Amino acid sequence: MNSVFSNIIHIFTKKKNNEPESNFSSDMKYLIVGLGNIGYTYDNTRHNIGFRIADELTKDNNISFEHNTHAHTAKVTYKGRQLIVIKPTTYMNLSGKAVNYWMQKEKIPIEHVLILVDDVSLPFGALRLRAKGSAGGHNGLKHIEQVLGHQNYVRLRFGIGDNFRRGMQAEYVLGQWNPDEQNQLPERVGQAIHIIHSFVTIGLQRTMNLGIK
Repeated sequence: MNSVFSNIIHIFTKKKNNEPESNFSSDMKYLIVGLGNIGYTYDNTRHNIGFRIADELTKDNNISFEHNTHAHTAKVTYKGRQLIVIKPTTYMNLSGKAVNYWMQKEKIPIEHVLILVDDVSLPFGALRLRAKGSAGGHNGLKHIEQVLGHQNYVRLRFGIGDNFRRGMQAEYVLGQWNPDEQNQLPERVGQAIHIIHSFVTIGLQRTMNLGIK
């Protein structure tokens, strides 16, 4: 009798003390990484479009971001998939630390990682989903590539345009959206959300074949 009672106590204690396990297997989990810089001075800047898309991705679910290791994080469920949405707190140039940490912590394969990033080589609002590629001079992507040791990760590039004078790129990307851009942002961000949802449900190649722009 004492042995049975001890086993019951052991099971109860184990369940109480251990964190609940995720109901999602690794093939149903995705890491969505919005790149940007933390701090109110960077709010609503072109360089922080990754943060803005991440915020929009969680808004309809009435979910708040929590401060965690290397990132603000939120978990969203969409059509049976779990999306681990993160906004790195490492600042842009060390984004790879957050990506690598959360990949390992959540046991998410590289094929299920999606980076949301600004791109000066694309016209404002243009969207391009790519399976791999160079960093194209983007410091956040450079560090991710450095930490992971390769360029084979999916990224959704959001065009911010290149309407700046020679030598003024830093000021431009860290600058605020102009009024015309502000008016168009909700529709463009909404389209980015559509691409993310498609990526996690029908996959990269089929989403790319849809030609969403």
